[in-house]
Amino acid sequence: MLTTPVHRSAPPDPVVLDGHTLDATGVTRLADVQADPRVDPAALTRMETTWRAARQLTKTGRIYGRSTGVGAHRSVEITPQDADGHDLRLLASHAGGIGAPLPARQVRAMLAVRINQLLAGGSGLRPAIVLTLAEALRARVHPEVNEYGAIGTGDLTALAQLGLTLVGRRPWSAAEPQAGDPPAAIPMEPGDALGLLSSNALTLGQAALVCHDLGGLLRASHAVTALSLLAVEGSLEAYAAPVHAARPHPGSVHTAAEVRRLLGAPDRPEPPAGRIQDPFAFRCFPQQHGPALEACAALERVLAVDLNCAAENPLFTREGPGGGPGAYHHGGFFAAPLTLALDQLCLAVLGTARLSAARLVALGRSDLTGLPSFLTDGTPGSSGMMILEHSATGALAEVEACAAPASLSHAVLAQGVEEAASFATQASRKALRAIGAYRLVLGCELLAAVRALRLRGCAPDPALPAGQAFALAAAALDPETADRPLTADVAAAAAVLDDLPGL
Repeated sequence: MLTTPVHRSAPPDPVVLDGHTLDATGVTRLADVQADPRVDPAALTRMETTWRAARQLTKTGRIYGRSTGVGAHRSVEITPQDADGHDLRLLASHAGGIGAPLPARQVRAMLAVRINQLLAGGSGLRPAIVLTLAEALRARVHPEVNEYGAIGTGDLTALAQLGLTLVGRRPWSAAEPQAGDPPAAIPMEPGDALGLLSSNALTLGQAALVCHDLGGLLRASHAVTALSLLAVEGSLEAYAAPVHAARPHPGSVHTAAEVRRLLGAPDRPEPPAGRIQDPFAFRCFPQQHGPALEACAALERVLAVDLNCAAENPLFTREGPGGGPGAYHHGGFFAAPLTLALDQLCLAVLGTARLSAARLVALGRSDLTGLPSFLTDGTPGSSGMMILEHSATGALAEVEACAAPASLSHAVLAQGVEEAASFATQASRKALRAIGAYRLVLGCELLAAVRALRLRGCAPDPALPAGQAFALAAAALDPETADRPLTADVAAAAAVLDDLPGL
């Protein structure tokens, strides 16, 4: 699991939620309590319009989940005498999440996404629900949400638990001492329950955290690799601009250019004397890391749509087939695009993580570095950083386990009515685990690269971005080379990675 960043005071600029412009950075700022939400008044007006349309249509037509049951009970009519309490029963019956409570960060991301989706104006819910959710975010409180209960066709249990919290049937939770008073309970009105449940907000919130956090790690990897190249006195021939112009995959071109920039190298670097080729971990980095950059960009494109759309079933519109308000029953909640993007991302992260682990091994090879084996202090029989190969390989095994595609899964539910699922929820969850493990692999490499450069006595030029990266890492990492536990050192190196993307 990713380490949650240290919470800081909210900056003056809020994140505007308007149903159209939310991105992964905005979700993450709200999730990490780095900003407060600001609800766009025009979006509230749009939401109220479809709320009135939904009320009108429910009185005159047969609307799924409002005048009928749900799932396999979609054809069961809710009579007027049964309508009282129908929404509360729907929430109570669906709030059956199981497993451990999710971290506050992930639940806050869910709240941010759900607010923005509702402001897109297709749910038929009233503005008071959005205003209450925004108040909860500002107060730093959240509902308790259990880990398991969705398979990529709607985060039903999580949102039902949210619904029961909104109406006062469950308590709000606070993860911070400075949390404010929770919002007052709001009454449940007819149609509120399904409109709230019909969303993948939790899965999308988790995916937004993946996109934001992994984007930073992938950028940091350029700096870590540059330091490793310096530590082994590697060749920059493999990063030459003509090499990548000849096979111009965008991610590879960008990766090679970034390493050259960090090291202050020209577009056509000279090969080192007496060295023909480096191992794949150095020579093929652009070709392997580039696809990870492209996969992260592909996830960002999917999120740009899904964070800002009305996907509720039924979807309420101001203009339907007859010219008046309309209600469309559909499958817009089916999250296949998100699953496929996350599956691709995990496979791409595995590839670049493998090269990081391989560079770690290379840094311990005296035949490549000319330094003591495993970067020891020279004491006979000492092990130096030998154990890091085991630790990094253990973390890499977690990335490998998470790379198994969630889209291979299958399910038939609701008495056969729901005969497929996207499993986007599982894809988001394993992506969070994968990048948490990738962070540790990369931290091991950074720790070894800094030690190797120290032993070589050749710190990079501080005027170069690579020199600034070295200075940041060296300031955080103990220079002691005698045998000792390295757990805290790896944690410190992993924390430094957050400071490298901006160089």
